[in-house]
Amino acid sequence: MSFSIKDPMMMREIILDNYQNPRNFEEVEDQRYITIHMDSASCIDDIYVYVLFEDGKVKDCKWSGKGCAISSASTSIMTEMVKGKTEEEAKKMMAEFNKMLANEDYDEELLAEANCFKNVNRQPSRITCANISWRGLEKAMNEEDKKHE
Repeated sequence: MSFSIKDPMMMREIILDNYQNPRNFEEVEDQRYITIHMDSASCIDDIYVYVLFEDGKVKDCKWSGKGCAISSASTSIMTEMVKGKTEEEAKKMMAEFNKMLANEDYDEELLAEANCFKNVNRQPSRITCANISWRGLEKAMNEEDKKHE
């Protein structure tokens, strides 16, 4: 199935659905999870990303907090996308997501539902909202890598 999303209404529906019905929205107190707090000076975004790594994979990813529609939907989609992926696969998704936000050529198939954010770059202030949780995931990966050095 191709996830080339061209219809702006479909993009809006995906964002709205993930904002109103966020996936993996749950506070985590389990000490095995790496907890990253991300906030924004330019928006209401105040998000916690919880990542559980096991055997070089993202075993689980959850989030809590509050955010605008873009950051909340992006975080919801990101948590779904990275579960079960190796760190390398998740890093590749992150790189492609950032290429998309920069309006560069990127792998649409790899990003699947996250393609709904491809027009965010038309409002540069919203790029920070779209990638706040992805930056949180990157910080969690860096912390995980430090454990193994």
